Amino acid sequence: MSGVKKLRTDLNRSTNVVYQAHHVSRSKRGQVVGTRGGFRGCTIWLTGLSGAGKTTISFALEEYLVSHAIPCYSLDGDNIRHGLNKNLGFSATDREENIRRVAEVAKLFADAGLVCITSFISPFSKDRDEARRIHLSAGLPFFEVFIHAPLEVCESRDVKGLYKKARAGEIKGFTGIDSDYERPEAPELVLKTGELTVNECIQQVLELLREQNIVPSEIMEEVNELFVPENKLNLAVADAGTLPTISITKLDLQWVQVLAEGWASPLKGFMREREFLQVLHFGNLLDDGAINMSVPIVLPVSAETKQDLDGCAAIALEFHGSRVAILRNPEFYEHRKEERCARQWGTTCPQHPYIKMVMEGGDWLVGGDLEVLERIKWNDGLDQYRLTPRELKQKFKDMRSDAIFAFQLRNPVHNGHALLMKDTKRRLLERGYKNPVLLLHPLGGWTKDDDVPLDWRMKQHAAVLEEGILDPASTIVAIFPSPMMYAGPTEVQWHCRARMIAGANFYIVGRDPAGMPHPETKQDLYEPTHGGKVLTMAPGLTSVEIIPFRVAAYNKTKKAMDFYDKERHAEFEFISGTKMRKLARSGENPPQGFMAPKAWKVLTQYYSSQQKDQ
Repeated sequence: MSGVKKLRTDLNRSTNVVYQAHHVSRSKRGQVVGTRGGFRGCTIWLTGLSGAGKTTISFALEEYLVSHAIPCYSLDGDNIRHGLNKNLGFSATDREENIRRVAEVAKLFADAGLVCITSFISPFSKDRDEARRIHLSAGLPFFEVFIHAPLEVCESRDVKGLYKKARAGEIKGFTGIDSDYERPEAPELVLKTGELTVNECIQQVLELLREQNIVPSEIMEEVNELFVPENKLNLAVADAGTLPTISITKLDLQWVQVLAEGWASPLKGFMREREFLQVLHFGNLLDDGAINMSVPIVLPVSAETKQDLDGCAAIALEFHGSRVAILRNPEFYEHRKEERCARQWGTTCPQHPYIKMVMEGGDWLVGGDLEVLERIKWNDGLDQYRLTPRELKQKFKDMRSDAIFAFQLRNPVHNGHALLMKDTKRRLLERGYKNPVLLLHPLGGWTKDDDVPLDWRMKQHAAVLEEGILDPASTIVAIFPSPMMYAGPTEVQWHCRARMIAGANFYIVGRDPAGMPHPETKQDLYEPTHGGKVLTMAPGLTSVEIIPFRVAAYNKTKKAMDFYDKERHAEFEFISGTKMRKLARSGENPPQGFMAPKAWKVLTQYYSSQQKDQ
């Protein structure tokens, strides 16, 4: 043992060594490390009792930063002792050396341009001060974060069973029991993990990093609502009453709602020409870092309207005689319809239902900053389901969810969909998440004539939950206000990013998302697997993990929907949408286990009502 001590002392007294300066500057390194330019090297030093939540916060923060293209690495106390510091014990001397080594390694990570997160009890102030000195002498930012949880909270968690052993005398010198922890006197941040969720802790650390110019503001994923503040509403309403107007369509109003509620953050209104060109040609907004925005959100107007209003400082948007919003500093530009359609849809087929609306719409587009006077209500009995991104985030917080997986749909839910959603939840639980929540998020804007209308779909979804096919206690059903464009892989990026804005960190993508048959050939307009493939590659969606749709079919042996196995092909039957609609129209039942009976009954009632109307 004395030999080890002697060796360690000799290593600490290395002489005849000269520091060699790098040829590569930090600014140059910052240009190539990660996909976001700028040097971001720093160390975030998490300190606190065992069980306070250091590792949980460290790994969650690392995951968040890396998913937003910020290079980051987490040095965990237990992990370091498996390698670099496996020859150290827990004496005061060894603990001091443990922290010294970690501080030096963290400095190297920070110097390389990474955000380095350390999660060590580091109970002694002098050791933490030395870690800070090591960084400051190298000109590197150092942030001490106190992970503050009372001893009784840490002991009640006792994930590793260490407190129990310490109380039983099996572990000596255990911090908090028979060895002191010296609380930081002036940390950059205090996180009370007994009161805050992991996500709330992460947001506080991100805010600190943003204030210190370590990370750009856009990674905060703030929801940018465009409603007029209540204390300015009367003035805005009076102003709107004096302005020239543009009469907008129901489709336009749906886009106003999308913008107003923040689904398209950071847009401040209908796209100006610069934003339109960025989206059309690059699928991104580029003026504040690359932000995924795959579809144009624009307001078409006629040549006459352009001629009358060009030069106005502000215009009121009017729907059915009511002024709903003000468009400030409007900018008119040519609506090159054919080019737009070719790029957005990959076709200019005039029978495509949304392309048809584009071609019949105005020859000019008008962009500008939007001020929406009041929340958009449709008074159809479904407004309580139209939750904004902020409201959804609050619901997730109230449910104390640690994983939100979103499922976008514009069709009725059958048991194959439910199988995928339940399997996703199972996998998340296996990965260590405690409370995954499903966001069942049907699209609620315009859809083509032969799609099942929203009110009937909502009744069908309610029946699925009522029958327990999905767990009501861990499911939020809400309406996504966007119109449907049927633009395939281009549009599916929009669907995914909007859910990311609302707080989802997992997104289930199905077969042929946002697709439809070609109006003329009746073949798939888009290759059915491309939507999922594009999402896994799309820039700016890295904070959402894509859950690919596993093919489900009716298992005739099990009399239930099951994941398809080509080795047992004879056991399976594929029930197409066409066949499902034919059965529902005729009032027949599908095979047992295909859809919840009450949910199927809703469908048959819908198709029966259609036949009566015809």
